[in-house]
Amino acid sequence: MDFKADHFALFGIKPVFRLDLSDLDSRYRDIQAQVHPDRFAHAGEAERRLSMQWATHANEAYQTLKKPLERAKYLLHLAGHDIQAESNTAMPADFLIEQMEWREAVMDARNGGDHHELEHLHNRLRGDIRNRYDELAQLLDEAVDHAQAVDRVRRLMFLEKLLYEIDDALASLEE
Repeated sequence: MDFKADHFALFGIKPVFRLDLSDLDSRYRDIQAQVHPDRFAHAGEAERRLSMQWATHANEAYQTLKKPLERAKYLLHLAGHDIQAESNTAMPADFLIEQMEWREAVMDARNGGDHHELEHLHNRLRGDIRNRYDELAQLLDEAVDHAQAVDRVRRLMFLEKLLYEIDDALASLEE
């Protein structure tokens, strides 16, 4: 195995956004079966250390590729595009207004203890995110429009955070 290989090459799969996740799972299990430190318990120190490094590397690669947002960021990184998540917070005004409206609705439902409304918001947002991932897949895999894909990834980062906030609000109501 080559430590310099990208995550896709490590698993022997094409570098695309639309992945067969069951195939990725299978390939990950195959690699882990080969490099898992338990297989090298009686080996020398250098072999044990190398197997630990490989197992860690395979796990990190798998965790990156199995999550759509992380996979998109990684594909953009491979293509030489920085999403500038920390340094560029500028977003279109209509998107920011939409985010404020979503957050207000979540806060109102949370403060009102409205579990049903939070679930409704969760389901709506989940659907919106799913549609945006479909659009991102088209931009990355077919149009190969990295500039637009960077914008969509940055928007999805906001939406995924909002989804987490809704899930957190739901959990707090269940306590």
